Amino acid sequence: MCQCSESFGTEIRAALAASDIQIEAEFRVPYGIVCFEKADEPLFAVLHEVRRDPHLRVLAVAASSLAVETGMIWRLLHAGASDVLFWSGNGGEAAQLAAKLQRWFEVDELVEQAISQVALIGDSPAWNAVIRKVIEAARFSTIPVLLTGESGTGKELLAKLISVVCASPGGTNKFRKELITVDCGSLVPELSGSEFFGHERGAFTGAHIQREGAFAMADGATLLLDEIGEVPLGLQAQLLRAIQEKTYKRVGGNVWQTTNFRLVCATNRDLEAAVHRGQFRLDLYYRIAGCVVRTPALKDRKEDILPLARYFLSDCLSGKDSEFDSTVSEYLLNHAYNGNVRELRQLIQRIAHRHAGPGPITAGDVPEDDRPSAGETQVLWPDEEFERSISNALANGACLKAIIRTAAETAIRIAVRAEGSNLKKAASKLGITDRALQMRRASGRLHG
Repeated sequence: MCQCSESFGTEIRAALAASDIQIEAEFRVPYGIVCFEKADEPLFAVLHEVRRDPHLRVLAVAASSLAVETGMIWRLLHAGASDVLFWSGNGGEAAQLAAKLQRWFEVDELVEQAISQVALIGDSPAWNAVIRKVIEAARFSTIPVLLTGESGTGKELLAKLISVVCASPGGTNKFRKELITVDCGSLVPELSGSEFFGHERGAFTGAHIQREGAFAMADGATLLLDEIGEVPLGLQAQLLRAIQEKTYKRVGGNVWQTTNFRLVCATNRDLEAAVHRGQFRLDLYYRIAGCVVRTPALKDRKEDILPLARYFLSDCLSGKDSEFDSTVSEYLLNHAYNGNVRELRQLIQRIAHRHAGPGPITAGDVPEDDRPSAGETQVLWPDEEFERSISNALANGACLKAIIRTAAETAIRIAVRAEGSNLKKAASKLGITDRALQMRRASGRLHG
């Protein structure tokens, strides 16, 4: 416990010790309590220090006599506090504080359980925050979850996590551990209604038997509508009713059927932009976006690249232990994964089938088409001189935009000078087209 006021902190410790609510001693995510009687700069210094550890969660507890403006409370949250409570000393706050800590511990336990059942590889701050958010929404609410983000970032994996948590013992959501998935992007428009709602025998040509749709199969389970942004506008109204009322009719039928499911939707599209373009219904968006979770791109969780690569490698080698040598490790860390985790998995599969022997994965195991070109090999920079130049620029009031522009223009000027004003060679060295370089010269931004 970290406190700005020793007497105040002692009072809170005593109240928690006397509370009937038991606080578990071990947390997967460490926690702290910052007690304060004055919202001053030392308080913010403590919270900013907290933010240096992305795994640490902190409650800020203020004396009830302290007048804290609403804007100040939001500032405390932005500074690093997970919540702000006011302490009057009447005992109720101790129970509230203990309950919040208990919630964190329960989420910690669920994270550990889920990791053993779902391949949640990685412990980067970005990925860890997403997992905790998904677990808390799945465990303590019934709201629909909308998973957004680039393709290949693990949205289906998170949907599987939700189905596991919803079926875990002790939860309020009584669903079986089953995930029913509809790939909305591959639906045939003429048969999409049958895919969702099923059909009666004879409803259309080829409907020789009655068929259950996804809403019937998902009764009592978790339903994933993958790539929901691809659903035709005409079908969205029917989908809205089924999601909202939990009732539907089979195609060709007249009887309303009932269903109860936990809804998860996923998309790599910007649905809000689609709403503005008239391509996605606003009422459907609000119905599915109860909890919006954006999955981070692999470039935003680089700490997870090697653990993921080792996991995929072990799978490819049937559990045999193997490792990447330093050259391959550096290559994997600096590779551009436009396809995110899915691309990393495919890359490791291509590398694994070339590997022979008990030794580590070496550069020769990387297929020719995947190897970096000579211009992409790593150069040991920035060096101390470069950092001093940036420090001087910042000290003289230069903003980031100005620094980036100046650095780019300097690199171009040096490359052109080194190649004797041969723009084609200079462009190749810079990794841009000679036309782009010519356009810079024409616009007056290039001075030799």
